[in-house]
Amino acid sequence: MLRRSAKEVSGDPQQAFPGLGQMKPEQLELERLRREVAKLKAERDILKKAAAYFAKESM
Repeated sequence: MLRRSAKEVSGDPQQAFPGLGQMKPEQLELERLRREVAKLKAERDILKKAAAYFAKESM
């Protein structure tokens, strides 16, 4: 654990331990992209269900 902490400090001393619940900018972007992917998957699933419903109804 100490080695990992030392590596983080040496790699980016300003952002190694942001504190107060703040994340690194890269982590913030990754989290935003994960939320966006989840939203897009939900929209895709809704459209699939709607397409299946209308295809079944037209037959």
